[in-house]
Amino acid sequence: MRQEDPVATTEAEAIAMHRAVVLAARGLGSTSPNPVVGCVILDARGTVMGEGFHERAGGPHAEVHALRAAGEKARGGTALVTLEPCNHTGRTGPCAQALIEAGIARVVYAVSDPNPTATGGAQTLRNAGIDVEGGLLEDEARAGNIAWLTSVDTGRPYVTWKYAATLDGRIAAADGTSRWISSAESRADVHRLRAECDAVVVGSGTMRADDPHLAVRGIEGAVQPLRIVVDTEASAVEPVARILDDSAPTLIAVAEDATTDLPDVLRLPRAARGLDIPALLDALHARGVRSVLLEGGPTLAGAFVAAGAVDRVIGYLAPVLLGAGPAALAEAGITTITDALRLDVTETVRIGPDLRITAVLSPKES
Repeated sequence: MRQEDPVATTEAEAIAMHRAVVLAARGLGSTSPNPVVGCVILDARGTVMGEGFHERAGGPHAEVHALRAAGEKARGGTALVTLEPCNHTGRTGPCAQALIEAGIARVVYAVSDPNPTATGGAQTLRNAGIDVEGGLLEDEARAGNIAWLTSVDTGRPYVTWKYAATLDGRIAAADGTSRWISSAESRADVHRLRAECDAVVVGSGTMRADDPHLAVRGIEGAVQPLRIVVDTEASAVEPVARILDDSAPTLIAVAEDATTDLPDVLRLPRAARGLDIPALLDALHARGVRSVLLEGGPTLAGAFVAAGAVDRVIGYLAPVLLGAGPAALAEAGITTITDALRLDVTETVRIGPDLRITAVLSPKES
């Protein structure tokens, strides 16, 4: 639920909250099933005394890191936090209590905590006599934490479909060749996307054509995402496939009745075409996956779209023309223009010679 009208805050608080949003992003890909959170501590004059972010699941929360950095200088100060301080004890203690014990006088947070097991921190702080405001830079903080917020709201991971195509919408030439449509700069950017997600998914067609590795490269300190192959008939992943090495965890999703000797198999119900996508996402959510990067080909992408399981689309468009070859998206249950899935473009960025376009479902679609 959104906050009321923007709160009355100082310029120093607004600057500090922006910094907290930036800090929170450092935790992308390493905190699930927890949210990403950033925190900045100011003294009474608006000077930064400490800052921190939630670095990994099971580790100290952002508020604890910031309070440790500030030490005694936190007493009487203001804490700027991107998410309402938690009010429960899990693998770590409640952040609301830590703020109280540190002598914080004021807490400003961006987004209310929708998790029923953790909410209530703001009221606990108020009950302790701390001045509490919510809603500062809410849109920015919500965007940075959209995967976790979506998972709380829907009970499934947030799915980003990534593809690379020519300007005329082809992902490969007529003879099937596709390396390389996009530039080296775009391919490096994809590794950043992988590092920010909990899982990377491809289908059997991609496995047969490319034997992809799917691990993150070139990102120092990255937590390797779970590599997933949707291989309905258990026929595309060979024992020597690169995805089976030990550089990152791997999961092969197959039909319940498929025969396979491969390790790390997830058996799922069949759908009209392939596997049941909602069942796949439910299983991943149960494993703590909160964000998925879909890198599969047009058939798997079509299955995800048909299942209503794509939240964001990132397309890398290369200044190349082919005139023939497969399109980025195959049959997705859309048969007429009135049923077209409408998106809102949120960003366009030049990546080397390519154009990266990011779009999300328009409000009426979601």
